[in-house]
Amino acid sequence: MDELSKAKVIGVDTESDSFHHFQEKVCLIQFSTLDQDFIVDPLAIDGIESLKGVFSDPSIVKVLHGADYDIVCLRRDFGFQIRSLFDTLIAAQLLGMKRIGLADLIDRFFAITIDKQFQRHDWAQRPLRPQHLEYARGDTHFLLALREILTMRLKRMKRMAHLKEECELLEERQWQVKPFDPNDYLKMKNIGSLDDTGLRVLRRLFLYRHEQAREMDRPTFKVIPNQALIVIAEKCPTTTGHLDKVFPKHVSMKRRHGMALLQCVEEGLDDDFEIPSIQKKPTKKKKHTGPPPRLTGRTAERVFAELKSWRNKVVARDDSRSPTTVASNATLRAIAAACPHNLEELQKVNLVRQWQVLDFGEELLEVLRRGRH
Repeated sequence: MDELSKAKVIGVDTESDSFHHFQEKVCLIQFSTLDQDFIVDPLAIDGIESLKGVFSDPSIVKVLHGADYDIVCLRRDFGFQIRSLFDTLIAAQLLGMKRIGLADLIDRFFAITIDKQFQRHDWAQRPLRPQHLEYARGDTHFLLALREILTMRLKRMKRMAHLKEECELLEERQWQVKPFDPNDYLKMKNIGSLDDTGLRVLRRLFLYRHEQAREMDRPTFKVIPNQALIVIAEKCPTTTGHLDKVFPKHVSMKRRHGMALLQCVEEGLDDDFEIPSIQKKPTKKKKHTGPPPRLTGRTAERVFAELKSWRNKVVARDDSRSPTTVASNATLRAIAAACPHNLEELQKVNLVRQWQVLDFGEELLEVLRRGRH
């Protein structure tokens, strides 16, 4: 770890196993310095906590691409807090680039094609083969050189402060634990044709699949896909022969789960469980941190539409801008509702960035002035 702690800038990436396991985990952490690439196997070594200081040290710049997922996974699994983040994806967005995937940027600036064949590999599998290690190494190997190129362009366009603000906000991203909801079967697509009996059967199937996924350590969709559960709930097979007619293929699924699925159908048919309303639950309101809304209803919607029209004009006159690098719809809605009268009020609006106030503050206020009259 000495090489990492002595470096002034390091590239970082992680590989997880969410596509293959019920409870995902970080399986590899990749690092690159100016002259070396490292791959750390957190499943095989002790002392991973010694990296905590490297991640939290503000004197070491951490370069990641699309860092939001890596940040929450590293915090969830190891308690790591990243400081001094440079996200090359955000940098590319701020520069108005159209193709901003890491492979796209490497191809554009280094004329090298990255092979993505292991993108959905089960990174929990051991041993790791040379081709797996080479793939993992490639995700950080170019990050430092890419940072240099993007930094030069951001400075030329006077957008380094924009990146700094966005990255500092991203550093605070938290892992949101979503507990299992036994009523989530009501959120499945294509269940509109099911009556209450079918929904009761679907509920039994849904709960069974969840427990199986936990026991097998596999994602639920790899145990039994949603559509298969819905078909069973529609047809309600009660014998193995009927199940074979419903699923003439799916041999492995029937072999492993056939009798249990039939039992779920039987229990669902005998069930008197009261099905909750399928009506969409109201969205939980986020804690409001900005000024109270001045505009609501149709007036706020009209001003929001005018702000979107203004944003489209900004993008049209400046090809280095995209809608998201001017202001997101959520930000424009917050501005429309708050309808600030001056720059000081605009700065206090929830979701508004300081760089947006500096770049577009007066224009936004002018649109709002027109919208109020």
